[in-house]
Amino acid sequence: MRIDILTLFPEMFEGVLHSSMLGRAEEKGVLSFSVHNIRDYSESKHKNTDDYAFGGGAGMVMMPQPIFDCMDAVLAGETARRILMSPRGRTLTPELARELSNEERIVILAGHYEGIDERVSELIDDEISIGDYVLTGGELPAMVLVDCIARFVPDVLGCAMSAEDESFSNDGLLEYPQYTRPANFRGRLVPEVLLSGNHAKIAEWRRQQSIIKTKRVRPELLDRAELSKKDKDFLCSLEESEQNIH
Repeated sequence: MRIDILTLFPEMFEGVLHSSMLGRAEEKGVLSFSVHNIRDYSESKHKNTDDYAFGGGAGMVMMPQPIFDCMDAVLAGETARRILMSPRGRTLTPELARELSNEERIVILAGHYEGIDERVSELIDDEISIGDYVLTGGELPAMVLVDCIARFVPDVLGCAMSAEDESFSNDGLLEYPQYTRPANFRGRLVPEVLLSGNHAKIAEWRRQQSIIKTKRVRPELLDRAELSKKDKDFLCSLEESEQNIH
């Protein structure tokens, strides 16, 4: 997969795209990254990329010309899924990340300042938000999107099951607790079931712990989680126990 990023601050991406999991995926040729400085395409004498908003208002707005020319140069007549990182976009979910992981090429536009000239929307296929909050620019959201998509691209993760066995990928539940050596750390013991070697019991314990964690931290997720009859019975027993305590 090839990922191009259009930004005013290309230096922000250096450490993220070429380190850790993303860096190894790039070395293997599974992912390819190119970061493009929008300012390089400004026709302004001083390489300006923003101006005051028509109609007044606080903040500056990114001008359409540098973005249009940058996008044209990057695509060079080819096609790609073009994404704008924006707080008004649809929220990033595992399902959306998985969908995007099937694309051969993605171009991400990281906005900045107060906003982007609305005419740029002609270039965009998708507006995506990483949450209901506003950051100083689209660079950090773009990094989040890239990392999230990458986890679903084959051969990026060391273990093929990793992306399937985490929070939100586990039928909509949060991930169960994880432990490693030593089994006894300063008197804090690893749950005995995890040392039993009984894989059926371990799977059952992990499922129950996912339900417990989700109910305690993100109870709203349970309304749309994929729960079996056994899961629902366990959830009912939890609720009955809580009622008895109160």
